[in-house]
Amino acid sequence: MNIAVLMRPVPDPVEELEISPDGADLDRDYLGYVVNEFDEHALEEGLLIKEQVGGTITVLAPGSADEIDDILYTALAKGADRAVKLGTDVGPLSAHALARLFTDALSDIDFDLVLTGVQAADELDGQVSVLVASMLRLPHISVVTATEPIAAGVRVTKEFWAGITADYEVTLPAVLGVQAARQAPRYVAISRIRQAQQGEGLVEADAVPPERGSVRITAVRLPEAEDGAEMLGGDAEAAAERIIEILRAAGVVQGG
Repeated sequence: MNIAVLMRPVPDPVEELEISPDGADLDRDYLGYVVNEFDEHALEEGLLIKEQVGGTITVLAPGSADEIDDILYTALAKGADRAVKLGTDVGPLSAHALARLFTDALSDIDFDLVLTGVQAADELDGQVSVLVASMLRLPHISVVTATEPIAAGVRVTKEFWAGITADYEVTLPAVLGVQAARQAPRYVAISRIRQAQQGEGLVEADAVPPERGSVRITAVRLPEAEDGAEMLGGDAEAAAERIIEILRAAGVVQGG
């Protein structure tokens, strides 16, 4: 089975985020990026399928920063066969624009199954997996927590609310938005990543920068600090009376 895995860099949540001088974006001059967590699970699920039935894995990621190379070389070290760097300096893209970038790149790749993370922290106008499936006119299932290759394609477990799950049989080709792989994403040693850097698995594709999409951010701001929480002491009756006082002061509860 030939699998394409779409991976996205997202701002590193560990870093202290600063707002750009124009107030409409993060200050990206000193911003570090990491791979989207859900995309790591998509890659792991692809590797598990490859180990079961064989085939190839092609990983695609957009961008030209050094972090993109790190993401792709790590994927190669884990077991991907080919990594495609969609080099472009267009800056952050909307979900629609990013989906178009991936869709155009997939036209040059032989695939049976496309895997990507169910969402990313910086998506504002939709889920990339859904949009890619729509643009490719392929079947799609999102919030996937497990896959199983079968003769007709793949059996997919989808999670709903309250832990409810359902199994679907999907005919290939198809696109899946992965929420969690069957096991935690595997660790890869630095030495194996350095070995991957010496190989020829990473190629850079000519990527035509798409339109950014219909979403335009006009302003961003840091959360404002508010007063701390009030800790309620005393017995249950006293605590209940204080809660009622707070709700009444806020206009939530009226009357005696």
